[in-house]
Amino acid sequence: MHPDRKPHQLSRRSLLQNSGMGLGMLAASSLLAEETSSGSGSLAPRQPHHAARAKRVIHVFANGGPSQIDTFDPKPMLQKMQGKTLSKKLEKDRRLGGVAHGSPFKFKQHGQSGIEISELFPKLAQHADDLCVIRSMVTDVPNHEPALLMMNCGDIVRPRPAVGSWALYGLGTENQSLPGFVAMCPKGLPTAATANWRSAFLPGIYQGTYVDSQYNDPDLLVANIQNEYLLAKQQRQQIGLVQKLNALHLADRPGDHALESRIQSLELAFRMQDEASDAFDITREPAHILEAYGDGQQGRQLLIARRLVERGVRYVQVYHGAGQPWDSHANLDVGHRRLAAECDGPLAALLSDLKQRGMLEDTLVIWGGEMGRTPTVQLPLGPKPGRDHHDDGFTIWMAGGGVKSGHVHGVTDEVGLTTVEDRMHVHDLHATILHLLGFDHTKLTYRYSGRDMRLTDIHGHIVDGILA
Repeated sequence: MHPDRKPHQLSRRSLLQNSGMGLGMLAASSLLAEETSSGSGSLAPRQPHHAARAKRVIHVFANGGPSQIDTFDPKPMLQKMQGKTLSKKLEKDRRLGGVAHGSPFKFKQHGQSGIEISELFPKLAQHADDLCVIRSMVTDVPNHEPALLMMNCGDIVRPRPAVGSWALYGLGTENQSLPGFVAMCPKGLPTAATANWRSAFLPGIYQGTYVDSQYNDPDLLVANIQNEYLLAKQQRQQIGLVQKLNALHLADRPGDHALESRIQSLELAFRMQDEASDAFDITREPAHILEAYGDGQQGRQLLIARRLVERGVRYVQVYHGAGQPWDSHANLDVGHRRLAAECDGPLAALLSDLKQRGMLEDTLVIWGGEMGRTPTVQLPLGPKPGRDHHDDGFTIWMAGGGVKSGHVHGVTDEVGLTTVEDRMHVHDLHATILHLLGFDHTKLTYRYSGRDMRLTDIHGHIVDGILA
């Protein structure tokens, strides 16, 4: 008994105990079905602040920082300055003090929009009129861990919820039998590991579910989801007992978000047994779809991503280059050719697939890394040159979900050293993503540590120039 409770008062826990286990299950059911007044965590669908242009997000993360100069932001001036110092002021800068290095790849205009795209992406280039290419992205620190955390969580140091967690917190999910936020990363974890999809101070039910997408077998993709020793009815009885005990435990601890999240997670895991096996099994797709995506790892991931969002999953993040990243400090020519070849066809297939299903208009697709690369060569100009990290003026692209199609936003200077027009910080990107999902980024908040926390902290502006 609580020390402040008088002897004749009946505690909530005692009431539940004396009334039998039925009320305990009712308590658990109410937690699973409705969002509590404390905002403690629910996956039930919710309405945003205003009409949303995007209902779901597929974020393809090009891990390591692809070179914008070799992909989507051509700089012919670098060819003219090949091997020369860009500026006397940069000679003492370890990252930018090297000599100019023009791209080994040719660029060409594509589509009616005339967007210039590198020869590395011949299939994706056929979708130029679907792309919104942002050439003026900036971040705070040109190092992998802080840059990944900034792109994914809006902060370079502090534990903060991921964008997917905020989206799930705000919107809930349209499928109660699948996780609302899935992160697919094959063969290990990216820099900063699981911090990239954490829920931090948000209830744990909003954390991303990690899937090691190196496997083909659905039973390996989502491990330990099946129980071969119990029938479904027996499992339902077993989890029912556990949930009753959890509800009794929670009754004396109102507002315990970790416990509430555990209750919901157990229920979700039970429901996933049927739905997850189907969602992750791409062999159920027709032959022409499988052929379009290809049999490579990136193609399988993107096809699974389409199958997940099609089933109501709110936010899917797909990592590319986690094992062998886009981080081409040397031998950029070979590294970028290989990586682009892995994702070019699958990215084109994803856009075509979404378009044909009528899903692209309300699915926001994002491609890009945590930063870009320098216009200068990192090593002495030789047979295998590469580029260092660059935080001022890198490129991402978006498609669908309410962004302008066939559009280029932002300009970097003639050699790609810095942004000179329509500078767009990661905070601005996050504010714009939330806007497309139907939220005022200043009002999607969660009370924690004495203040109302938000994805963009005290920063961020909606970039109207990329909105359709």
